[in-house]
Amino acid sequence: MSGQIPKSLTDITTLQVLFANNPLLCGPGTTKPCPGDPPFSPPPPYNPPTPPTQSAGASSTGAIAGGVAAGAALVFAVPAIAFAMWRRRKPEEHFFDVPAEEDPEVHLGQLKKFSLRELQVASDNFNNKNILGRGGFGKVYKGRLADGTLVAVKRLKEERTPGGELQFQTEVEMISMAVHRNLLRLRGFCMTPTERLLVYPYMANGSVASRLRERQPSEPPLDWDTRRRIALGSARGLSYLHDHCDPKIIHRDVKAANILLDEDFEAVVGDFGLAKLMDYKDTHVTTAVRGTIGHIAPEYLSTGKSSEKTDVFGYGITLLELITGQRAFDLARLANDDDVMLLDWVKGLLKEKKVEMLVDPDLQSNYEETEVESLIQVALLCTQGSPVERPKMSEVVRMLEGDGLAERWEEWQKVEVVRQEAELAPLRNDWIVDSTYNLRAVELSGPR
Repeated sequence: MSGQIPKSLTDITTLQVLFANNPLLCGPGTTKPCPGDPPFSPPPPYNPPTPPTQSAGASSTGAIAGGVAAGAALVFAVPAIAFAMWRRRKPEEHFFDVPAEEDPEVHLGQLKKFSLRELQVASDNFNNKNILGRGGFGKVYKGRLADGTLVAVKRLKEERTPGGELQFQTEVEMISMAVHRNLLRLRGFCMTPTERLLVYPYMANGSVASRLRERQPSEPPLDWDTRRRIALGSARGLSYLHDHCDPKIIHRDVKAANILLDEDFEAVVGDFGLAKLMDYKDTHVTTAVRGTIGHIAPEYLSTGKSSEKTDVFGYGITLLELITGQRAFDLARLANDDDVMLLDWVKGLLKEKKVEMLVDPDLQSNYEETEVESLIQVALLCTQGSPVERPKMSEVVRMLEGDGLAERWEEWQKVEVVRQEAELAPLRNDWIVDSTYNLRAVELSGPR
């Protein structure tokens, strides 16, 4: 092959080797120009590409595989890490796993959970000058919330037990459901690993006990009409606890000190929130005896079994407190050779037909004698030795309203006459009246 190479063929790579090694060719792609063409520099010799070695291919393949594996690991690792972080943070969303001081404001219905700091500020760090009272469950402090509302803060002194937080919360929620005009409404609570506190509305007129025995000289005594309203209102409150709460609530410490007075001197039963809850299927609760000497029913003291009828007994003693103005248990009565137990003292005076000596001197004869007799009759029916023979609180309410007291009292007197004759026949000369025996039929007129 010889002659001038056409320009169109010089761009074909596969022909460039043939053109470069043929001395008979001229023109572009060769080592010499054709006749008449200007001289030109020859093109660089053609070097065909070296085929890739086996080791280089393997390295490239490994790099690709490594990248794919790393990407897959990242795809699975990101969700796993996110899930682990979510699980770790989840317990912080549970309300009771957070320390009380850091809790946000939480309401359970109308029940508020206060922070400990909030109640410390309200009570001036539980200053002794703000103490309203002391009891077996703890101290009660007067407090003022940030909005100016006055409250009573009960600081419980219970022993802490594992799992007690859940039980406390459950009881608090159950107690908050007991809403009645004659029951002290629970406003809120506070719970920390070391503190249990209950928050109630502040009662400016204090308790029945304080008004009967600890009033200031400038404060007038409770008049008879107010005492009758207190008797009926507290009976209605206890009846609600027994018959309208599910599960029913047994108070176990009914006394004048636990009946508070609102601004209108209406009775408000307090401290029922500290009673044990009783399931509606049960007839009693066996537990440590709680109560106040003079108010504790004999069967509760001897067996530790409380029931609605133990509350009825305590209520009967409270009626005697309202009538007499005296304490249920008072060693000072020994100075006059009287019984230290109010119930025994009352029975002794009734036996001697000295009814007028039972009435609180602060009343100064400003009372209806027949109404006093009726209240005494209800009190004696409530404090019978046998719990079975005591009326229910709902029956007490009806009797105080004038329904059925005369019939119940007459029936009780007939039974007592027969019973006392049978019991006292061999011991007629040694008969002693005390709270462990039923009183002989008392000669009181029925309601008029």
